[in-house]
This record gives sequence, structure tokens and C-alpha cells, in this order.
Amino acid sequence: MVMVVGGSFKFLIWVSLVSCLASVSLGGYVPPTNYLINCGSPTSTSIGDRTFAADDYTSSVLSTQQNVSVAAGSSSGSISAPYGSALYRTARVFTEPSRYTFPIRQSGRVWIRLHFFPFASGSYNLSTAHFSVAAQNFTLLKEYRSKADPEVREFSINVNSGNLVLNFAPSAGSFAFVNALEVFSIPGGLIPESAQMIASGSSHSLGNRALETVQRVNMGKTTVLPENDTLWRLWDSDDKFLRHDYLAVNVTDFSSVSFKNKGPTNFTAPVSVYGTATRLNSDGDPNTLANVTWHLGVDPGFDYLIRFHFCDILPNPHPNFYFNVYVESWLVYKYLDLKNLTGYVSGAPYSMDYIAGSVASDTLTISMGPPNSDNNPIAILNGLEIVKISNSKNSLDVLDVSFPKSSKSNLVRIILLSVGLIIIVISAFVVFFICWRRRRLAEAKKGPFAAYGGGMIYSTDYSNGTAFSISKLDYRFPFYAIQEATDSFSENLVLGAGGFGKVYKGVLRDEMMVAVKRATSQSQGIAEFRTEIELLSQFRHRHLVSLIGYCDEMDEMIIVYEYMQNGNLKDHLYDSDNPSLSWRQRLEVCIGAAKGLHYLHTGTAKSIIHRDVKSANILLDDNFMAKVADFGLSKAGPEIDKTHVSTAVKGSFGYLDPEYFLRLQLTEKSDVYSFGVVLFEVLCGRPVIDPSLPRENVNLVDYAVKNLKKGKLEEIIDPKIRDEIKPESMKKFAEIAEKCLADCGLYRPSMGDVLWNLECALQLQVNEEFALQLNDELPRSRHGDGNSQISPAKSFGTTAMGSTQLGDLADVSMSQVFAKLVSDSEEFQLQK
Repeated sequence: MVMVVGGSFKFLIWVSLVSCLASVSLGGYVPPTNYLINCGSPTSTSIGDRTFAADDYTSSVLSTQQNVSVAAGSSSGSISAPYGSALYRTARVFTEPSRYTFPIRQSGRVWIRLHFFPFASGSYNLSTAHFSVAAQNFTLLKEYRSKADPEVREFSINVNSGNLVLNFAPSAGSFAFVNALEVFSIPGGLIPESAQMIASGSSHSLGNRALETVQRVNMGKTTVLPENDTLWRLWDSDDKFLRHDYLAVNVTDFSSVSFKNKGPTNFTAPVSVYGTATRLNSDGDPNTLANVTWHLGVDPGFDYLIRFHFCDILPNPHPNFYFNVYVESWLVYKYLDLKNLTGYVSGAPYSMDYIAGSVASDTLTISMGPPNSDNNPIAILNGLEIVKISNSKNSLDVLDVSFPKSSKSNLVRIILLSVGLIIIVISAFVVFFICWRRRRLAEAKKGPFAAYGGGMIYSTDYSNGTAFSISKLDYRFPFYAIQEATDSFSENLVLGAGGFGKVYKGVLRDEMMVAVKRATSQSQGIAEFRTEIELLSQFRHRHLVSLIGYCDEMDEMIIVYEYMQNGNLKDHLYDSDNPSLSWRQRLEVCIGAAKGLHYLHTGTAKSIIHRDVKSANILLDDNFMAKVADFGLSKAGPEIDKTHVSTAVKGSFGYLDPEYFLRLQLTEKSDVYSFGVVLFEVLCGRPVIDPSLPRENVNLVDYAVKNLKKGKLEEIIDPKIRDEIKPESMKKFAEIAEKCLADCGLYRPSMGDVLWNLECALQLQVNEEFALQLNDELPRSRHGDGNSQISPAKSFGTTAMGSTQLGDLADVSMSQVFAKLVSDSEEFQLQK
């Protein structure tokens, strides 16, 4: 052990001197414990208004078997480091396990800052050093190798009493080093004793945990250097973490910041942090629904304390100063009202802490944005801190994270199996392709239509006037067959038009009526064309429009569907001369559409998300049975171990799930939201967006939900059905429609739940109609009017839609009603 150089008296003088200087450098804060050491240096070094003592003055805290002081060459003067290059010209090298023992004057949390810069000096090349660092019973660094540039690693440990022991342990055959050390007390209350877990909402204690600062980020694209921070912290500029720079606007106003309010102090974050901010750029689009997003690198497998810093430094008061805050896919704070949280004190800072548990990725995503389409939405963030929390092994190093064994011990086995599987699949594909190619060539010699598809079967030559038939194995039609069916795409046969192209009514030679959708030359829908054919050819359901065939000759993209005589649901609700639907019919249409969507979500091996649910895509046959159509935008649902599909936003304005729109995360609940909009269309009998109405009523969703909350449900009902709709049925229908429109997909019902509630709404309507009929008939029965008496021979029946209708039974009980519901549910499961 090295003898004390300079004695304890010198050391005490040094500590007192540094403490006095700290009262200036830390803005009036005098740390009870304050050690600043320029390791390996024979003289003290001034960095700003702080003094880092030479090793000679700190030898009383250093215990080692063998250590060496080394100095860098003259080139180190060009080092660019936030804490100054002077700290990186020397280093203390440990060839054996060594420790610093720091007496702690006052119990509480202390910061430990380790400065590293690998230079070469004599026989020591610090870039080859390999070592671990521990403090108390916590592992801070394990098998550490320094980077090429100066690096500062900052840790925090709660020391109740006595000494803080900092151990350096070289790996076998290597050595350890450190350029500079900082150990000083943290102001009380700066680090919370506990914080709320994001996922569970429960409180998580931090008192017995070690912490490591991973990122300190200053918003507004401005770096805050240590000399401009009250506690000598470095705050990186947020520009390198921003995902979409064009969505961010920088704001700077240091004069607006005021620490007079009860809340954060200049120790929480300095004026240089609260005086700059990044806000959502809504200047070009006052109704934007985008999020400002930052991606920050982290080590997977740890919990992280996340501290948000807010301060209203905007130049003008804003009427809609509330926004949502997200961490990963979690909504951390909904409608964060900054003005209310700061007691309407102008320029008052506000901070909040949350814990993200067991982060699985190496990237942590932080987002903020408007909760709805308010005019000129606002969202603002001034600073962000990401702090790693020690795990159950009392470690802060990723090497001490327990990953599943399959990712380590079985890695080679998985790779070999994967390679073998790939070889088998490729071989099978080659064999299949060769056989398929030979078959196509053989069939091409048989006639002009044999090459249309391996499963295509024609009875005779179509040009001779004989109708052809198409097998279930292939759906390809020759182009001239489509031309003939549509009278060369006559404008008189146009049924409608959309983004993909026009839809024509057609009649095939076997007199089958069909709907023919033909892409326009301007259409870019080849992906949608393929998606729709692939999906519709895979499944059949009574509430999904059936695929008859397609044509891809001569660069055409044509899809042939079964013909739906009564058009789409939208045309029977508003803006059309078509007859309006009764309330019972509307309920049955909604139930049919819900069955179709429920089948898509659950009835196939992998769920299908429609992605464009709207009233115009719900078609009605000659019996007004509903069938869901237009699957061009549909997408396979997430894998079993995933919660969503990340994809670009597509769909129809007014029906889009806001969560999907903001976060590009698609789920089955996105269809549920769109279907909720359709339900309000059905109830209100008006368009989703109606610019002719007063501004507050333009958007159907806002209009309907607002009136529901006010208890004015009757006022929004379509006047055409107001007299026939029964109160209980109306209430049940509106309740499930409102639940579909929840901002967060987790709170929306599944399509199966929607279906059950719609069936219930229909049954409530039927029950009330039956009760009224019964009341009308019973008095005549008592007076002996046999013609008006209800016949006991009649019972429940079903409409062509497959939904329950009530006959004129006098003795029907509620048990029969619910028995019928159960029967319908079982029938639905069999259909699946």
C-alpha cells in the first residue's frame, strides 16, 4: 500500500478549499461532500471556477498495491472535451486492484463522474486497458474498454453513512486507468425516492438503487456546456435525436424563465435548459395531428427513469396549451395542461418523472403531440433526462443482463437450423418452378386460353359464342370477356368511381351479373390490386364481397366481383335518391358488416386488418344483406409476439384511427375505430365531414361525442328514424359506438364485442316493438275479437339478413330471447 504523501492535514485543507470554490461554481450550493481529482497530475488544475486537486493531495483516499502516473504527449492540447482538455493530459494507471475511499460527510446521494481518455505514454497505451469499476456493492462498469474520444460516465449512489469505496479491478493481463474523478453530494430532492411505472402505474422505489445518466438532452438544438449548468452537467442538443426535423420548431427565451413558483429549481435544470424548447411545427397546417419524436440510445434489459422538463416560454398565450406525452407505445400523460400544472404562473418550470420498465430495444422513443385536431395545436418540451436503474444483480452494465438462453447458448444451433431450412426452401422452390414452367409450356400448346392459369378451365373456344366457366383454382379472365360484359366499358354502366378507378355493371355470357372495377391509367394501385386478389381468393364469407375473377392482360388491372344490387350503405343514409333504411335495417346492416370484419380479424390463420372501413365500402345485396368490400389497402395483422404492424398511414379521411395516424402503428383496433365512425353515420344519417355545417359540427365524431357527453343523444339522431328507434336500443348502440372511438386502442372493444352489443341493440329494439304490439293487441283479445288476437302458433323467424325478427307470439319470454342470441352466436362460430 502506498504511503500517504502530504499527510491528512494537506488533504483536509484541500477539501475545505474546494468546498469554498463550490459555493461559487454551483450557484450558491455548497456540497457537504466534494472531491475533485485530476488523476496522475502532480499539480492542481483549474477548470472554469472549479479546482481539481493533484494526486499528491488525495493520496490519503487512494489505496493500491501498485499504481503509475502517466502523462500524454503535446498532441493532447488539441483535445475537444466539454470539461476541458486539461483533465485528459494525465492519468492514474492501476496494474493491480485498487480503491479510492471517500469519507462522506452527510448521508444521501452522491454523483460519481469518471473521466476517461485513452492516450499512449511510454509503455502504456491506455486504449488497450480492460477493467471493471465498482462502488459499494454496485457494478458500475464491467470489462470496460475506453473510446477514442474523451468520455464522462456519471453515476449516482445513495450513501447512508461512512465512506464511499470506489474499486478499480484490471482484467487478467491488463490494467485500469482514470483521468479524473468527481465525487460530490447531490442537492436533496433532486433525485426522487420513487417514481411511477409507465405500464402498471405502480410506484417503484429508487432509494436502494444505483443510477447512471444515459442522456441529458436540451431541446431547441442547443448544447448546454458544464460551465453553464448549476451542477456542472452536460446537456446534449436534441437535433441528433430528432426523428423528423421538419416537425420541430426551436424556441429561445431565457428572460421568461422564473423559479419563483414552487416546483423545479435551478438545480433541477438551469435557465439555459428551461429557456430553450422544441415545439410542434403546426405553422403550415393548423390542424396537424403529427408527433414530435426523439430516438435515444439505451442498453436493453434495464429499467429507465425518464424526467421531462417543461416551461412555457412561447411568445404569445396559446388557447390550446395541452398535449399528449408518449414513451414507446405507452400514453404517459394525456392532455398535459402545462398552464394548469404550473398554477398559471408565466415561465414557471415543471418536471415529471416516470419509469419505463425492462426496455427491450436499444432505442427508447419519446414523443409528444396534440390529442385531437384542435386549431393550431401545441406541444412543447424543454429538456429530457434518461437515467439507467441498476438491475437485480446490483449492476449497471449490460453484460450483467440475463437474456434468454436461446439467444446465447443456442445461437450456433439456431444459425445452423436456419441455414438448413433456407437451403430446403430454395431447393423446393427451384423444383416447383421447373415443374410449373414445364406445365405452362405444355398447356400453352393446347389452345389460346390454356395459358391463362393452371386452374383455368374453359368449356370451348369463347369466340364461338359458348360461355366459359372458371374453376376455383384460378380467377383470370381474358380481357375481351370483360369488354363484352361491360359493353366496352360503357359510361352508361358506371356504378361509381374511386381512387382505384371506375366500377361498371357487367353481365357475363352465363347471364351472371357482376361488378367490374377497372384501374385508371393514372392509378398507382398495383400493390392494392394484388393484395385484393390474394386476400379475396383465400376466403369466403357471407358478409364479405366475393371475388369472381380478375384480368391483368395488356397492362390492365381489373377485378370482377359479385354484383350488389342495392349499392353501398352510404347511399342509403344521405346525399342520394336511394330509399332510406329503417332503424331495424340499419342495425342488421351494421351486424352483417361487423360479422365480416370479425371474420377478418379472427377467422383466418393470420388476422387481416381492412384499413379502409367506411360506409361506402359496405355493400348491400338484393335482400339488403351487408358485405364488406374493397380490400386493396388490407394488411396482415401483427405476429403473435407483436402488438402492432408498423406501416405508412393509408385510409379515408375522417375514418382514420388517430393513434394509427400519429404513431404509424396499425392494429385490429384501427378497424374498430373506423367502424365506430360508421356506426355514428348510421345513427345520425350525415356525412363524416360536412363543411356546410357550423364549424363546431363539421366533424361527425366531435359532434356526436360532444352531444353524448351533454346527454343530448336524441338531438343527433337521423330525423328519418327518430320516431321508430326505441330508447334502450338507441342507448346500447350509442354506447358501443362511443367505445369504438376511444383515443387509445387498448380501451376499444374487439370486433367480437362490437358484434355482440349490436345484436343486443337489435334484440332490445325487437323486444320493445313486441311489447308495444302486445299492448295494442291484448285489449282487443279481452273483448273477444278473434281476428285481432295474437296467434300462439307463430314464433321467432329470421330475415334474409340472418338477424332475429319477432313473430306475433303472445307467450314469448325473455329466456327465449336470450336463447335466440346464443343460437345466433353459435351459428356465427360455425360460419367461421
